[in-house]
Amino acid sequence: MSKKVLITGATGDTGRATVRESIALGLNVRAMVRRKDERSTALEALGAEIVVGDLLEINTVRDAMEGVDAAYLVWPVQPGLINATVNFAQAAKETGVKTVINLSQRSANRESGSDSCRDTFIAEEVLNWSGLPVIHLRPTYFLEWLLYPWQLPYLQKGILRMPVGKGRHSPIAAADQGRAIAALLKDPDAHIGTTIPLSGPVEMDHQQMAAELSEALGRKIVFQDLPVDEYCRSIEAMGVPPYIVQHLGGAMNDFQHGHMSGADNNVETITGRRSMTVGEFARLHANTLNAQ
Repeated sequence: MSKKVLITGATGDTGRATVRESIALGLNVRAMVRRKDERSTALEALGAEIVVGDLLEINTVRDAMEGVDAAYLVWPVQPGLINATVNFAQAAKETGVKTVINLSQRSANRESGSDSCRDTFIAEEVLNWSGLPVIHLRPTYFLEWLLYPWQLPYLQKGILRMPVGKGRHSPIAAADQGRAIAALLKDPDAHIGTTIPLSGPVEMDHQQMAAELSEALGRKIVFQDLPVDEYCRSIEAMGVPPYIVQHLGGAMNDFQHGHMSGADNNVETITGRRSMTVGEFARLHANTLNAQ
């Protein structure tokens, strides 16, 4: 019988990729979703067992974990992370889950001005206190950021607009994270108790990122830096939720001070294939990024 795994946040960016990659590796996948809709139907068509649950409702989490060998925890940038983590840990202990994969963030930092970054640090500590066999993953910013509704309209007009100064990072696609998560769900033993950074293959600043986007998309993309406060006011006016605005205010300041810097080959080490570059991601999504 194949190993049974639970994937929470299964309709999100990393969740969808992890479901797909876990099934490809021969794992028996149970996908937890908030509600059944066309997204969960697509996962079911891949071969996933669909369960409805809410990380803020402990009994639904426990029920979803029954009979599971390993479980993946992910929470969006919104309030509730610590509560969700405590529920997840308690359910995992009650049901005897043997491995927990926790998607943290590179900017997890007790001293950050971002509520989300501070909560992510505490959530890691909660899982460590629990005594569960846990692996923490700390990805840098997602390449999917380029497609977010407060970024995409500017890119379509040729502007990479971020308040990051000369800060550097190596952005990573959700698909590459999904490959790494699936591989760890299948074979976690060598990594239990570790914290693994996940990034793209090349560290760069946003001037360099704009240049690579220009080459990939066949048109000029210009980096526009701006003050963090001005950026936050502008995305708030676009309807970005207050919690995300507050998070970005602190996280962008952290970014400017090097908290997102560095590159690694951990995806390649774990999966046997490197993560995609900025240019490769842009070409993959060129129709969207070039739309007017």
